[in-house]
Amino acid sequence: MKNIVLSAILLSSAAAAQQAPAPVKLATTPTVQVATLSLDAASKLALQTVANCAEAGYNVSATVVDRSGVTLAVARSENAGPHTIGASYGKAFTSASGRNLTSEMAKGLASNPGLASIPGYLLLAGGVPVRVNNAVVGAIGVGGAPSGMIDEKCATDAIKTVLGL
Repeated sequence: MKNIVLSAILLSSAAAAQQAPAPVKLATTPTVQVATLSLDAASKLALQTVANCAEAGYNVSATVVDRSGVTLAVARSENAGPHTIGASYGKAFTSASGRNLTSEMAKGLASNPGLASIPGYLLLAGGVPVRVNNAVVGAIGVGGAPSGMIDEKCATDAIKTVLGL
């Protein structure tokens, strides 16, 4: 009986190997070059964002992520609430992933409620993509001001100041 089962397994393995799909051919180059935000720029953006909000009287946290949503820099005002770190990251990740302002993405939530189910997404205003030559190279998320639109303004003003965009 063991020999019959073993023979059946070997035959099915051989049949599966014969039916394997043909190898996928790569494009002419196996790699692509993409622009991403530098650590130096990310650090300056985070600090400037927090400074912008502090100047307006708000204690916030700012997280800057690269184009893939990976954290590059975080700055937190001394009196910002502990929840602001997570909120700022969620907004930055969402903006980088969606390649859009989180305030704009939130507007589309009614017609596309599935957006709220994407792991890691935080659909509140305060996430701003950083674009260089029309390509998203990172994003800033801000949490802590009494309005997400204030968070957003602190970040957009930081991009203008630091990057001159």
